[in-house]
Amino acid sequence: METAASRLAPLADERYVSITTFRRDGTAASTPVWVVSDDPHRLLIATGADTWKVRRIKHDPHVRVVGCSARGATHGVAVQAIARLVEEEPLVRRLQLEKYGWQMRLVEATGALVRRIRRRPAEQAAFIEVTEEPRGSSSAR
Repeated sequence: METAASRLAPLADERYVSITTFRRDGTAASTPVWVVSDDPHRLLIATGADTWKVRRIKHDPHVRVVGCSARGATHGVAVQAIARLVEEEPLVRRLQLEKYGWQMRLVEATGALVRRIRRRPAEQAAFIEVTEEPRGSSSAR
C-alpha cells in the first residue's frame, strides 16, 4: 500500500512542481513553483501574498501537484492534495537557500533592484504547506 509519504516525497526532489488550484467556477489554474520540504509528508512553497493562487487556496484548499519544468510542462503522476497557508518563513527560506543557492540569491537581488528602481515596497510573502488529501475524501477534480 502506497503511503502519503511515498507519493509526496519524490516531489520534494523536483526543481519545480506545478501546483494546480481551482477557480470558483471549477476551472483549473496551474503554476510552476519552487518547492522544498523538511518532512516526507508535506511540501512547502513560497509565493507572493497577493497572488491569485493564494486567493484560490483560501477559497478552496484542494490542489493538485506534479513535477514539471520551469515552463510548466508536467511529468510524472499528479497527487491530489490539500494546501494551507502557514507562518514558516525562516524554515522555508533556509530550505530554499540550501536547495536553490545562487539561483535564489539572484532572484532576490534582481527583485530588490527592480523594486528600488520602481520605488516599490517589498512584496509580502505567503507560505503554502501541501499535504496529501486523505484517501476517502478525494475530490472529483
